[in-house]
Amino acid sequence: MAPPLIQLKDIALTFGGTPLLSGVELSVSAGERVCLIGRNGSGKSTLLKIVAGLVQPDRGSRFVQPGATIRYLPQEPDFEGFSTTLSYVEAGLHAGDEHYQAAYLLEQLGLHGDEDPSHLSGGEARRAALARMLAPNPDILLLDEPTNHLDLTTIEWLEADLAARRCALVIISHDRRFLTNLSRATAWLDRGQIRQIDRGFADFEQWRDDVLAEEERDQHKLDRKIVAEEHWLRYGVSGRRKRNVKRLGNLFELREQRRDYRGTAGSANLNAAEAEKSGKLIIEAKGIGRVYEDRKIVDDFSIRVQRGDRIGIVGPNGAGKTTLINMLTGAAPPDSGTIRFGVNIEMATLDQGRESLDPKSTLAEALTGGRGDSVMVNGKPKHVVSYMKDFLFAQEQMRTPLEVLSGGERGRVMLARSLAKPSNLLVLDEPTNDLDLETLDVLEEMLGDYEGTVILVSHDRDFLDRVVTSVIAPEGAGRWVEYAGGYSDMLKQRGADLTRAAVKAVETAKADSAKEAAARGEKPAAGAAKRKLNFKEKHALDTLPKTIAKLHAEIAKQHRFLDDPNLYAKDRKKFDTASAALSAAQKELQIAEDQWLELELLREEIESA
Repeated sequence: MAPPLIQLKDIALTFGGTPLLSGVELSVSAGERVCLIGRNGSGKSTLLKIVAGLVQPDRGSRFVQPGATIRYLPQEPDFEGFSTTLSYVEAGLHAGDEHYQAAYLLEQLGLHGDEDPSHLSGGEARRAALARMLAPNPDILLLDEPTNHLDLTTIEWLEADLAARRCALVIISHDRRFLTNLSRATAWLDRGQIRQIDRGFADFEQWRDDVLAEEERDQHKLDRKIVAEEHWLRYGVSGRRKRNVKRLGNLFELREQRRDYRGTAGSANLNAAEAEKSGKLIIEAKGIGRVYEDRKIVDDFSIRVQRGDRIGIVGPNGAGKTTLINMLTGAAPPDSGTIRFGVNIEMATLDQGRESLDPKSTLAEALTGGRGDSVMVNGKPKHVVSYMKDFLFAQEQMRTPLEVLSGGERGRVMLARSLAKPSNLLVLDEPTNDLDLETLDVLEEMLGDYEGTVILVSHDRDFLDRVVTSVIAPEGAGRWVEYAGGYSDMLKQRGADLTRAAVKAVETAKADSAKEAAARGEKPAAGAAKRKLNFKEKHALDTLPKTIAKLHAEIAKQHRFLDDPNLYAKDRKKFDTASAALSAAQKELQIAEDQWLELELLREEIESA
């Protein structure tokens, strides 16, 4: 087995009260892909900071292989002292690093490099931080919630980029699909200790359930043994005094073992306060549109939303998701078209940016609105402490200022406020941000039991697949299309990933078609003759899928060959040959996929014209 690049031994850390970390052991070798899993507040981010050398533990040792380079992605990057995003990224480079990578990665992530860091949105700040982390091509990448605030386009780009790198990864994320696609080992931080398996996240949940079930059986056996020993102590016939004293000592040890046992944290109890049932029709939009500075954000979009529908809205940042959802919910009128709302609609919204939270207010004030000590749930008062416990907050946090809560805890505060309001229409903007996997499970169950209608914006592919019944996606030039099913179903129907290139391709095809018509002196008209695919384009459409499949197989083959951690030491020539073959195949695949995507979108545009 390859020596570890970084290793933690017997790490302990306490922030008053119960130890946060107790005897933690963790090692990461070259090329390993580890996902770090745990409940919100379990200490994942703190442990990652210890790995990065940013936090000193109370006890234990940290070893880093001499010469190994580490890059850490924090949840909240610090841009202080930098005038542009390019200068921020370049400051993370060291002597010998390729400086062109800074500008290249910013471009790949949709930034120009001249943005003022003090005016970046959450998504832009995360992309700039990713560029700074990836540019040096380090030996170990430590990623704390890398997909937060990113759109689906960027998440899929990041996933592909990380998969192609040979560095070691340690990832904290709530995005199941992201973890499943990237991880090959799992470290579960539970009650201050680490359990590890050499399998990726796809096997984690079943393994976790098996571990907890076995633990529960052991505790049940311990309880029965204590009861039996106590029965003997009270009613047993006295024997030799020495043996009885020893047995009494064993009973005390069993009781101490039971007393020291830290049970698992409970599950969140998410229940939406439901208003009276709405009418069957919720929203009917006909030909609605919105134009901003001569750019069509939404063009001639129609939809009929009925009671019980669960609709997801997806798309790259800037595609117009917020504009569309504001028109559908009546927050902003359309420039054209009509919207009709059903009767008896009570709407509750979840604010993604959490701007409505006053950081100086306490947790209790945020939930009660600063009025008394009760929260109105389903028309009935419920004590704030009881309601806090439903969302996994301890009574001691009642007077805690919101500014000291973690991102996941603030996310639960927003959910608690939104779900307390009686509703039959839930509008959720990025509800999964910062939530741990267990709370996500409960949220999914709650939405499944909710009798009203749900409209949500999300970049979590797995969450969309589990929750929604249809997906609205942008096709370019202001055109939005509703697809039946979840996110994966939408991709199958579209025949292409939801990338910026895909959204722009339709606009390019339309512009090219208009230019050709203008050059011929033609005016676009309803009865105008359609452009047809030429022989070369048809042939490419038929043959490219086979080429792409072959390239995927070649890339997988080279990955399997390079997965051998000892290959470099055993045969440097084979390692270099395989690396070059992998790089060439990846470039060819990118070209082939882009070409196929452009032709497929052109074909769809011609057929729908």
